[in-house]
Amino acid sequence: MTVCLDTNVLIQARATSHPYGVLLDGIVFGLMDWAVSNRVLTEYQEIIGGKAGAAAWGSVARLLDLIDMSGNLVTVSPHYQFHIIGDDPDDNAFTDCAIAAHADYVVTQDRHFAPLANAGYKPQPITPEEFIRRYHGVHV
Repeated sequence: MTVCLDTNVLIQARATSHPYGVLLDGIVFGLMDWAVSNRVLTEYQEIIGGKAGAAAWGSVARLLDLIDMSGNLVTVSPHYQFHIIGDDPDDNAFTDCAIAAHADYVVTQDRHFAPLANAGYKPQPITPEEFIRRYHGVHV
């Protein structure tokens, strides 16, 4: 299974003892793959570095390196912009990445991803709570 994590989900999953931490645990332990693209990584760096500082972004970058070395990081370069999300065009970085990576889900709390559900592509938006409820013990 492959997932693309929205930035806010990643921020919360990094927090010590946050319930979303199981998402990163599942990736680190090889239970699922994490899809990223240059646009997604840039978004992570801008938001995490801007909110929490360079050290916080550095720890995420090290985590990404670790996951990449384990073979559970799917890095894609989308050559097409699908323009699925109209209300917040920056979110299209995640949908484009997920589609190019043939991901199963975009894990997000953002309602702007709702159009992805009916866009006809494989990746579906899912809340972290629903993902954990559905797959806890199976993949996460």
